[in-house]
Amino acid sequence: MVIPSTVLLILLLCSSHTLAADADVLLALKLRFHHPGPSLSSWDETDSASLCLTWAGIECSPAGRVVSLLLTDMNLHGTVSFLLLSRLDRLVNLSLAGNGFSGEFGSLTNLPRLRSLDLSNNQLTGDLAWIDPSSFPELEVFDAYDNNFTGSLPSGLLGLTKLRYLSLGGNYFWGKIPPSLGGLVKLEYLSLDGNDLSGRIPAELGNLTRLRVIYLGQYNAYEGNIPDEFGNLTGLVHLDLSSCGLEGNIPKTLGRLAKLHTLYLHINSLSGAVPGELGNLTNLVSLDLSINSLTGEIPPEFVNLTKLRLLNMFMNRLHGSIPDFVAGFPNLEALALWRNNFTGTMPRGLGSNGRLRELDLSTNKLTGTIPSELCLSDRLQILILLNNFLFGPIPESLGTCNSLVKVRLGQNYLNGSIPTSLIYLPHLNLLELQNNLLSGVLMESMNNESLKPVALQELNLENNKISGMLPDSISNFSCLQILIARGNQFSGPIPVSIGEVRQLARLDLSENAFNGEIPQEIGNCYNLNHMDISQNNLSGPIPGTISKLHFLNYLNLSGNHLTRIIPEAIGTVQSLTTADFSYNNLSGRIPDSGLFVILNTSSFMGNPELCGHLLNRSCHLGGPKTVSHRTNLKFRFIFMLAMSGCVLILVAAVIVKVTHLRRNDRLGRWKMTAFQKIDFSVNDVLECVKDGNEIGRGGAGVVFHGQTPCSTEIAIKKLLVLGWNRNYRSFRGEIETLGRIRHRNIVRLMAFCSNGEMNLLIFEYMKNGSLGEALSGKKGRFLGWNTRYRIAIEAARGLSYLHHDCSPMIVHRDVKSSNILLNSSNEAHIADFGLAKFMSDGGASESMSVIAGSYGYIAPEYAYTLKVDEKTDVYSFGVVLLELLTGRRPVGEFGMGVDIVQWTRIATNGLRENVGCILDPKLTNVPKDEAMRLYFIATMCVQENRIERPAMREVEQMLSEQHRNSPESHTSSSSSTTFR
Repeated sequence: MVIPSTVLLILLLCSSHTLAADADVLLALKLRFHHPGPSLSSWDETDSASLCLTWAGIECSPAGRVVSLLLTDMNLHGTVSFLLLSRLDRLVNLSLAGNGFSGEFGSLTNLPRLRSLDLSNNQLTGDLAWIDPSSFPELEVFDAYDNNFTGSLPSGLLGLTKLRYLSLGGNYFWGKIPPSLGGLVKLEYLSLDGNDLSGRIPAELGNLTRLRVIYLGQYNAYEGNIPDEFGNLTGLVHLDLSSCGLEGNIPKTLGRLAKLHTLYLHINSLSGAVPGELGNLTNLVSLDLSINSLTGEIPPEFVNLTKLRLLNMFMNRLHGSIPDFVAGFPNLEALALWRNNFTGTMPRGLGSNGRLRELDLSTNKLTGTIPSELCLSDRLQILILLNNFLFGPIPESLGTCNSLVKVRLGQNYLNGSIPTSLIYLPHLNLLELQNNLLSGVLMESMNNESLKPVALQELNLENNKISGMLPDSISNFSCLQILIARGNQFSGPIPVSIGEVRQLARLDLSENAFNGEIPQEIGNCYNLNHMDISQNNLSGPIPGTISKLHFLNYLNLSGNHLTRIIPEAIGTVQSLTTADFSYNNLSGRIPDSGLFVILNTSSFMGNPELCGHLLNRSCHLGGPKTVSHRTNLKFRFIFMLAMSGCVLILVAAVIVKVTHLRRNDRLGRWKMTAFQKIDFSVNDVLECVKDGNEIGRGGAGVVFHGQTPCSTEIAIKKLLVLGWNRNYRSFRGEIETLGRIRHRNIVRLMAFCSNGEMNLLIFEYMKNGSLGEALSGKKGRFLGWNTRYRIAIEAARGLSYLHHDCSPMIVHRDVKSSNILLNSSNEAHIADFGLAKFMSDGGASESMSVIAGSYGYIAPEYAYTLKVDEKTDVYSFGVVLLELLTGRRPVGEFGMGVDIVQWTRIATNGLRENVGCILDPKLTNVPKDEAMRLYFIATMCVQENRIERPAMREVEQMLSEQHRNSPESHTSSSSSTTFR
């Protein structure tokens, strides 16, 4: 006879404290888990006597009682009865870490011997007010990291006087850090990062002199500065106060922390000079002071930091020279000082330690030459020196640096020729040399390397003095997506081998001296989106193979010597919105269909032999008749095909209907997988899936609104067959991953229903609809500036979670205003994961078979390479920010071929100070600094070059920082601080 779980629980609560009772408790726990699978297969109710010998995760005392329950990383789901756990009253170690446990954390009591409690990396909710020091007098380790706990920091923790390890990071605790926390003097590890804490960091934390590690940053928003008393924490090895709004100077007292290995103070509002006392931290390995407002020079005392591997001080206001002693750090691997005001030359001998991997000194005022030792031991991977005043040649040694992945040397005064093998390096994927004084020719690769595929994805040589021919070995650049050689002195024909560069998306060879004909093979570059070969000496006909470029958006052939007619087939390229054929020797009639209907006169001027209505030039008399006759024949042929097609469609529809009816007879029973506690059944869900309840329809499915018998409002998404159902096992895995997501700014997946052929996703219902409706529909008047800015921050937090805190990383692929839903308080929630991609291989870009997403939001490189990574979401989010600013839709309001990104650039002339020209007219009292900042962040997100876009974590931080630092009241009508 099977005993119901409720009866079993009552019996357990009344049972004696024996090993058999412990076994019953464990078996009762197992019953509450969803699909425990092989992880707990050894928990066999028929062999409870072997509990201490064979049951997974169990350790027993010599007296035969369970003392350790260690379920770490066993892929378990469901809820946990903490009332049951309390019956294991001999427990010393309890770990539920790294699973998918959800639900509200119950009351765990009466475990007088418990020393370690690890609840980390789950989706547990509720607060921790139940913690009673008398129930855990021996507790030394309490880890609740990365859950969904809320409320203020639990006061009960303050009585756990033996606590050595306390981690409450990655939750949603709010309020101030209690000064009494400084009474836990045995603490060695403290993590409060990634919450919503505020107020000042209490000076009393300086009493925790045994601390070795402290994390207080990430998402918290403190007031004031770093307490001087932190200088008393002389045992510290790791200090992380990043991303938490700190102000004021860096305390000189931090120089006392002689054991410090890591000091992270980045992404704050710290000001003043960098204290020389930090030079006393001779054990420091990682120092990050980036993204602050620090001034002055790098202190000479830093000469003592000889153990540094990482030194980041970028995005500050530092000046002076970069000290030569930096080059002498024997272990230095990463040096990032970009976007400051450094002058002088680069440190002599930089890279001679043979360990340098990343160097970014861009956007300063550096002069002199590039040191030749940068890649002495073939370890340098990233070299970014753009936007300085460097001169002289590119060191030949870089041409043999096989470790290089990214090189950006643009906007300098470099001269001489490009090292022979530089563009052929085996791992180099980005090479930017634009706006220099480089000359010479691009050499063919040496030593039979021309036979090897080249890894380069982006090559920018714009505005130099490079001459000669484009090498035939361009055919080996199988990964090349962007080739910009504009404004050089290239000559000779465009090599036929260009047609073998199948990944090419952007080709700009304009303003050179190329001659000969445009190769027919250009039509093999199927991914080409942007093609500009204007201002050359090209002749012959325009190849009709251009019509094969189905992703082509921009075509410029102007300023050449092209002849004959314009191929009518080019007008059939549906993606093409801009074309320029001006100033050639073209002749004949301008086609009057497709693209050619929307082009204006300027696209054809300078071709005296062209004719047609657009130019108001009549063509020969026979022409129109011939065209009309052909058109008539085409019409008849198309009509016959259409009629035949209709018959075939009717026959197919009958077959599909019969097949569907037979298939319905074979449907299995519906099964529901719940990802949280729910109060409805499958039948309740199916009752809601009907036409009258439909509230939305998209590429991934149809959405219905429903109400359960218990009055819970839900949204049901009926998934289409394509996409989500591509591989059922993989699909279920992805659904379960989404079901485990617990973030306040992501619409929660409550359950999943399937009958083998139809799949339904059940989400929490968002009462106020989508952001797109609110901005462009009747609800637009309800969204004032403060609400819009808050929505931007909340949406950024949701995407940042998907990109940086989920494993594997989740790329949404369809970020748009209609997929940002608003609850009754207008709080933003990211929704609709119908196109989401779970990234493997550390988040490397992956190729899609077709374009997915929404027009107006799709990143340029995605449109023409079909490669997706997290930066595609960043671009789409930038478009959403522009919608929040302007109140306009991404496309359809700015003229043919112009989207919101192009329009805002033109309207503001690219200057944030002109953001008032594009603001939504419904908005009033908009703070200038916030509007300019929001526009600046949006423009960073929509950079054409994906590499220049920030990560979502940086976007979220920039938005949050600005909002915290803005005036408290946004109701002022002063014209000096607000628009309108």
